[in-house]
Amino acid sequence: MLMACGAARAQVSDDAVKIGVLTDHSGGFAYLVGKYSVEATQMAVDDFGGKVLGKPISVITADHQNKADIASAISRRWFETEGVDTITDVAGSAVALATQEIARSRSKVLLISGAATTELTGKACSATTSQWSYDTYAFAKGTASQVTKQGGDSWYFLTSDYAFGHSLQRDASHFVTESGGKVLGSVRFPFGSPDFSSFLLQAQASKAKVIGLAMSGADLLSAIKQAREFGIVQSGQSLASLVVYINDIEGVGLNVAQGLTLTTSFYWDANDETRAWAKRFMERSGGFIPNLITAGTYASVLHYLKAVEAAGTDEGKAVAAKMKELPVNDFYNKNVQIRQDGRVMHKTFLMKVKSPADSKYRGDFYQQLAEMSGEQSFKPLAGSECPLVK
Repeated sequence: MLMACGAARAQVSDDAVKIGVLTDHSGGFAYLVGKYSVEATQMAVDDFGGKVLGKPISVITADHQNKADIASAISRRWFETEGVDTITDVAGSAVALATQEIARSRSKVLLISGAATTELTGKACSATTSQWSYDTYAFAKGTASQVTKQGGDSWYFLTSDYAFGHSLQRDASHFVTESGGKVLGSVRFPFGSPDFSSFLLQAQASKAKVIGLAMSGADLLSAIKQAREFGIVQSGQSLASLVVYINDIEGVGLNVAQGLTLTTSFYWDANDETRAWAKRFMERSGGFIPNLITAGTYASVLHYLKAVEAAGTDEGKAVAAKMKELPVNDFYNKNVQIRQDGRVMHKTFLMKVKSPADSKYRGDFYQQLAEMSGEQSFKPLAGSECPLVK
């Protein structure tokens, strides 16, 4: 028994397991991820016990600045010279796609919780990557279908001009037309735009019933606030935010966000388990309300460590295979499978933002309208472009 235990421990490279949190610490997503993703990672490590296969677990982080070339350079250095075994978060789809190529070429595990493009599990899929939290297909399906069926049958898109925005508009457009609606046009804007006035005027001139905001982060907050200043909603058009985080709702306030329909994979106030976990996280993070990326980062790291323990090694391919073999179980995932293309098949939920009068305490923002299984939420494997799908 002692010899077998020693052999298992010998499979841990560098006598340690090192996790890199590659995230946005200074840009438009920093208020959603950044230090909060680092805290979620460390919390998962602490909850696991701080060691795996008898070896210490350490956490490091870096700022990718929302630039694919910087993310590639950091991940290459981490894997080749700093002994990093896995990278998590990777907020931003362009960043995630670039990092995935580095991880694939070195057979390293990549835990994507902060990027939503479906290309990550489609034509760019990798045997050692898993995609957590959300993707554009699931969120576009939940929101675009629902809004269109409720009468919002003509759309104009304001789209962030990178992989995430393109993917979100493409998927949402599909569900608008599938539900009997029409897409009247779209305009793309550069990530990090401070002024949306010209884009909003084009959307207003389209006379579309719904202006679809295919964006997230600081861009989304700016667009919503400026749309209110232009009186767009007051004049009869509605806004559909296709990817919204609970911190965005708190940022703009319930007076502005009330009535908004959205899709999410995690709500801190859903049940006793999510509330208990969120309370612990908020105590560690200075009161930050955990969003779906926070929860996904924690879940991905915890499942990764369970897989390392079960596989008896931190070798990337072996751990990735074990991650798909083991069901995902934590405070909100119950017996969830990771599909062969890397898609984590968790549930999603259709929510409606409460009015100020209906909200009883901080973070009491959502009313659940529907629950969708992973099979109902995510793109079917049939017809997948992922070369791993047989």
